Amino acid sequence: MAGQSRKWMILVAVIWIQAFTGTNFDFSAYSSELKEVLGISQVQLNYLAVASDMGKVFGWSSGLALMYFPLWTVLFMAASMGLVGYGIQWLVISNVISLPYILVFFLCLLAGCSICWFNTVCFVLCIKNFPANRALALSLTVSYNGVSAALYALAGGAFNASSSSIYLLLNSLVPLIVSIAALVPILRQPSVDPLSPEVVRSDSITFLLLNMLAVLTGVYLLIFGSNTSDASITARLLLGGAIFLLIFPLCVPGVVYARSWFHHTVHSSFQLSGSGFILVDDDDLELHKRLLSCEGSISNLIGSMNDDKVYECKLSSQKLRSEEDNTRCCEKIIEKDQLVMLGEEHPAQVLVGRLDFWLYYVAYVCGGTIGLVYSNNLGQIAQSLGHSSTTTLLLTLYSSFSFFGRLLSAAPDYVRAKFYFARTGWLTIALLPTPVAFFLLAAFSDSTAALRTGTALIGLSSGFIFAAAVSVTSELFGPNSVGVNHNILITNIPIGSLVYGVLAAVIYDGNAGVGLKLMFSDSVVCMGRDCYFLTFVLWGCLSLVGLVSSLLLFLRTKHAYDAFERNRGLVEPEKDSLSRSIIEQLD
Repeated sequence: MAGQSRKWMILVAVIWIQAFTGTNFDFSAYSSELKEVLGISQVQLNYLAVASDMGKVFGWSSGLALMYFPLWTVLFMAASMGLVGYGIQWLVISNVISLPYILVFFLCLLAGCSICWFNTVCFVLCIKNFPANRALALSLTVSYNGVSAALYALAGGAFNASSSSIYLLLNSLVPLIVSIAALVPILRQPSVDPLSPEVVRSDSITFLLLNMLAVLTGVYLLIFGSNTSDASITARLLLGGAIFLLIFPLCVPGVVYARSWFHHTVHSSFQLSGSGFILVDDDDLELHKRLLSCEGSISNLIGSMNDDKVYECKLSSQKLRSEEDNTRCCEKIIEKDQLVMLGEEHPAQVLVGRLDFWLYYVAYVCGGTIGLVYSNNLGQIAQSLGHSSTTTLLLTLYSSFSFFGRLLSAAPDYVRAKFYFARTGWLTIALLPTPVAFFLLAAFSDSTAALRTGTALIGLSSGFIFAAAVSVTSELFGPNSVGVNHNILITNIPIGSLVYGVLAAVIYDGNAGVGLKLMFSDSVVCMGRDCYFLTFVLWGCLSLVGLVSSLLLFLRTKHAYDAFERNRGLVEPEKDSLSRSIIEQLD
């Protein structure tokens, strides 16, 4: 019982870490003031945002550090990098010290790297302490990373609403304070013992309750996160309410002790078997491979055809498929080099040679990454349209709906028993709001309602993609290779951030009347609808490319998902029997 309680305390600690370390999402809150203090152009400001995103390229260094240092040491290394990276930037923006642009660039890079190190620590804690429901733990905790901007908006209003530099000070100090608070449960990690199927299912109910609490937290931050009240007491009360909602999950150990009651009264109404977020876990994958390998022999046992007829049937089916391929170009593209099954391991050299990976890569860079670049430009977008006072509101909208999008990425698995759809299909649906939002912004950017609606839609879409990416990579290209493969995938973030950001910045400076010779040296402000009109149109067209790429990926992988789901009914009973045998041997 004590071990069960401690693992939930670790989960809450991970939630705290994730909730306060998504510090790259509040860049737009202080970017305008940073641009003014440094005296730089929009292009140069974009390079600072790219530097923060480039930290993801060095995410591998955190895994290397874990090979030589304990987990808590790596946690405080991440906090130290954030303290230095954001702390010195705060001194610069407060005019306490003066630094050349190149040093500020490297400070942004260091701060971005700290975020990746925090994420690695959180992933390791979830995987180690929730081996049976690790995917549910990952999806829940990663979701809280999307709400960081709304939390910092509340904190900024509570302490100093008149200065945007307060965000940099909070970014530097709060993650360190949270790391100290999370230290005790991390040092007291329980031993991991095999769990019975009943306990695994009981845990899934606990995760369902935690997701419901997360939705409540998101709604609270959406309503009150953009509070602009001058009364500091009111702002601090609202911040206290948000902190209470983050502390409240500590009641989960009590739920664990009462799991028998939940099993008899609530669990009977739900069917949440297995891991809810990553469809392909290790046990299911091995059994699925065995089912596929013996599929031919099973067909021979239950069929009446002899070997010759089977061979002739296969030849005829191949001829029919060949004829269809010759007559239907679209089907030929879809069927070429398709995945045979989910979870097949793809080493890096094989991965980059697959069409499916590049379709996935394009869908990500033209979907989620564009949303991230949009959030980095929110400050200048609001300023150019004359809505500077609503920057905090827009930031909260993006953050809150990104949080909801991350939560929704796990929702399809909760309804899987009644309605099943391939995860790549859900990814395609999630990309739909992005082009709609950008074309809406291009057509009605003068409208406050259109600006808020577009921001919410982009946040919802990008949040879903960010949270679902790990599981999609695991399912399509192998769970054992997901660490390397996912790092290859997210190289699109700094690349996309650079390309899309520079594109927006060049158009912005061009509409401000800045010549190419002065573009990299003068700080200018563009006002009017034209500052981002062409950018919105181009981003909308690029997001359509991502949508088409995602649709092709869905059509090419649908059969693999369908085959896995058909075999799940055979996989689950064998998996449960293996778990029971392990428990009996230990007893």
